Amino acid sequence: MADGVIPAETEAKTAERGLTYPFARPPASGEAIRVADDVLWMRVAMPMQLDHINVYAVRDGDGWAVIDCGLAIPGTKDEWELLLAGPMGGDPVTRVICTHMHPDHIGLAGWLCERFDAPLLMTRLEYVMARMLLADTGKTAPESGAAFYRAAGWDEEQIERYRKEFGRFGMAVSPLPASYQRIREGERIVIGGRDWTVVVGEGHSPEHACLWRQDDGVVLGGDQILPRISSNVSVWPTEADADPLGDWLTSLERMKSVFPDDVLILPSHGEVFRGAQTRLEALIRGHHVALKRLARSLKEPKRAVDVFPALFARPVGDGVRGMATGEAIAHLNYMLLQGTAVRERDADGVDWWRSTTNGEEAA
Repeated sequence: MADGVIPAETEAKTAERGLTYPFARPPASGEAIRVADDVLWMRVAMPMQLDHINVYAVRDGDGWAVIDCGLAIPGTKDEWELLLAGPMGGDPVTRVICTHMHPDHIGLAGWLCERFDAPLLMTRLEYVMARMLLADTGKTAPESGAAFYRAAGWDEEQIERYRKEFGRFGMAVSPLPASYQRIREGERIVIGGRDWTVVVGEGHSPEHACLWRQDDGVVLGGDQILPRISSNVSVWPTEADADPLGDWLTSLERMKSVFPDDVLILPSHGEVFRGAQTRLEALIRGHHVALKRLARSLKEPKRAVDVFPALFARPVGDGVRGMATGEAIAHLNYMLLQGTAVRERDADGVDWWRSTTNGEEAA
């Protein structure tokens, strides 16, 4: 047994809100928990309120297939060195699989691929979107982006901050390989002689890949099914009229018809859990409740920034203003397309939203 691997016999089940958590605690830095046959659960730190990402290693012949990588920031490589030499026993990485293109998932993918001469596996939209955003690194912010945030209700100081922070996607992402291996919905990937089925979700990102080992019910869930928080679902300036919330809700409903309730979900954040049906239903219900609150708040016209209290339990500061604005617009766009809200732009380029319902029909 490799150093730092905690066997499954240490599991201690706890229950919360209809979910079961089979393991007493998450892995510490440099440590792994064997959560299923040939599957290691590990963690690397992130310097933010969401202070970690779960990464996984699946035994693949004489090496390991790695799923997601963490941010390319000081300290994360050191954590990986401990994992590679300890729980992973010094065996090579055979391939790197990224569930989606957000920096905490792809940050060190390029570094791992180069170090081990290993291929990168992603869905096409996630790889292409990542390459596009990396190409923006260091560039000047487009005025269309400034107009997008002005329409949402940002003041000129906040828009200037957007300009200064634009193009930072690549600051925590090592250069991606120039080529990749595409994975797609329904495909079966063989890892260590066992099949994993790709199940794609949309909304949080454009083509998010989950991997499902059906022979023992293990699901590498990425950000698609998190146990205690809901993934951010946002509209961004590149596609101002998008409907990611509609995509998200459709994906969650579809996954209710795909995953049995007793599968073991290995999420990217939080703890490993069972109770997929319960959690999927809770995620869907949470957005419908938020839409009803939002509809009630729009009896009088409001800007996107004015609806934060209807959607978020905590105050929105500068550090999360972009994500909060994107999520607010995602809900507003959804209502617009459902015919439960209207939008009018004033002479200053600011959008004012108004509900066409009393809040009961919005869901």
